[in-house]
Amino acid sequence: MTELLQEQISEEIRRALGPAVRLAALTPLAGDASSRRYYRARLENSPRADSSIVMELAGSALPLSSEELAIFKEPPTELPFINVHRFLSTLGVRVPALFGIAAGGKLLLLEDLGDRALWDAVQALPSDEIFAWYRKAVDQLLLLQVEGMRRRDDRCVAFQQRFDFRLYQWEFEHFIEYGLEKRPGGKVSDADKSRLRESFDAIARRLEGLEPCLSHRDYHSWNLMALDGEVAVIDFQDALLAPPQYDLASLLNDRETDRIIDAGLEARLIDYYLERREALGLAADRAEFFDDYILSALQRDFKVVGRFYYLDVVKGKPGYKKYISPTLKRLKRNLERAPRYRKLIPLLEAHFEELR
Repeated sequence: MTELLQEQISEEIRRALGPAVRLAALTPLAGDASSRRYYRARLENSPRADSSIVMELAGSALPLSSEELAIFKEPPTELPFINVHRFLSTLGVRVPALFGIAAGGKLLLLEDLGDRALWDAVQALPSDEIFAWYRKAVDQLLLLQVEGMRRRDDRCVAFQQRFDFRLYQWEFEHFIEYGLEKRPGGKVSDADKSRLRESFDAIARRLEGLEPCLSHRDYHSWNLMALDGEVAVIDFQDALLAPPQYDLASLLNDRETDRIIDAGLEARLIDYYLERREALGLAADRAEFFDDYILSALQRDFKVVGRFYYLDVVKGKPGYKKYISPTLKRLKRNLERAPRYRKLIPLLEAHFEELR
């Protein structure tokens, strides 16, 4: 942390919160898988809060996959975080307040939502209390998805990009490249790659053909904060259009959620989601919705395995490796729930002991 950075943050705090507000301390926080860095700013003489979160953006603020696939017809003129934050705020989605912007948009001063993610909040709780917390997460998701589409505003960058065949394929190829070929000791035959791509093409075609809605894109239990009895949404800068099943699968099937969300609780939450959608005038065939939910979960499982190996091998961030094993175990479970793709289990067993 440089002295210049502290001076910039001090100045921004005074500008955003008042000339009497002083930066008392600045503490680095654990980052995420991106190039963003976070700090907690302790404040004195502040009328709004005792602390604030400072987000420091390094390099491009666009997600890697969007850059690779050139989804935007024209480069965004505004940081996606700020652009999407504005739109979600108009919907009433509980997002952190934005206090100020400095350094040409590279420093954002945000409301401090604390350190307790939804995942942390539900540990050791009985099933009914876990259900109650995740129901709140589903409510926020439906607000984003349903009200977001009803109040669609093409000035929001999320409506200018969508999960299409080539984006699904890029993420599947990410799995082949880093989950199989470039991981330590990895090796895969051309025949196996061909068989995988055949199935990946079919999944991508099916998901591309579903009616899209506004999607957070990374709506999981670590990007939802639990405070004051409510769920708040963070890390929404990669929002785009995607099938509704995508974010729901992210919420209920990610990293190690299997430890908390068993099959029974998953079914209850999917039922709650569909009942609420129907009450909002969006009824769906439940069997068909579930089939596409499983395909969305599978696609994310493959993407996550490739991504976490990539973060380790390329980005030097080994902290995500611990989630690879539970993701692979869940991948097998989801393949078993997708009859057409069970044939991939023997192929993957040869590469991952978690599937054996």
